[in-house]
Amino acid sequence: MNKIKAIIIDDELMARTLLKNMLKEISDDIEVVSLCEDLPNGIKAIRKLKPEIVFLDIEMPGHSGLEILDFFNEDEIDFSIIFTTAYNQYAINAFKLSAVDYLLKPIELNDLEKSIEIFKKKTKRNNDIYKNLQNNFKSNTSNKIAVPIGNSIVFIELNQIVYLKADNSYCEIHLNDQRKIVASRTLKNFEEAILNFNTFFRCHKSYLVNLNYVSEYVKSEGGYLILKNNEHIPISSEKISEFLDLNIKIERN
Repeated sequence: MNKIKAIIIDDELMARTLLKNMLKEISDDIEVVSLCEDLPNGIKAIRKLKPEIVFLDIEMPGHSGLEILDFFNEDEIDFSIIFTTAYNQYAINAFKLSAVDYLLKPIELNDLEKSIEIFKKKTKRNNDIYKNLQNNFKSNTSNKIAVPIGNSIVFIELNQIVYLKADNSYCEIHLNDQRKIVASRTLKNFEEAILNFNTFFRCHKSYLVNLNYVSEYVKSEGGYLILKNNEHIPISSEKISEFLDLNIKIERN
């Protein structure tokens, strides 16, 4: 059986060596064919060795790992990228919004195993996710979310989302044009990605609501929110105080 060819691009020797050893420990079918200390050398190795997977550090002297798109035409990126990063939470948010695979440094063995499992299950690569990530970092504001639907990914402006509703291991995304999209990610996945945007509020275990679309809070019947489209969204009793502290002036007896 042919082995999966991998390239590691990281400016730290110890990080490259450690990741190579971890890959050897968790998988017999992955062969690290090149260790590169910067992006230009990594680009050369990719063109020459044609890997299936590239582990790419973000923060390196000279070139950021995100600049990899600047060196390839769209049809040339026929490999998967797993970003490795020690970035702060704001930057991690951009990864989550873009649905990009990433590993936080120091890399944990369990996290690496999960990333490899995800890579092996992928049926095709969507290069738009890398473009979206690059744009998120360049603009310094991540205003789109990547939504996986089957084997494709659609990008939705956050301000289009009215609310999200849990549906077992799926999530319903309700938009301001009355469309409903069913995504193959859980509500918790989306919550982790967008809660840094203070317009979204987890009002109930099954609901994440965009506060820009809330028009009223009703105390009766246990409490619920009325949206601008006149839909009613439940709010948990333990969330009411937090909700009112957000200075939403929409209370009704």
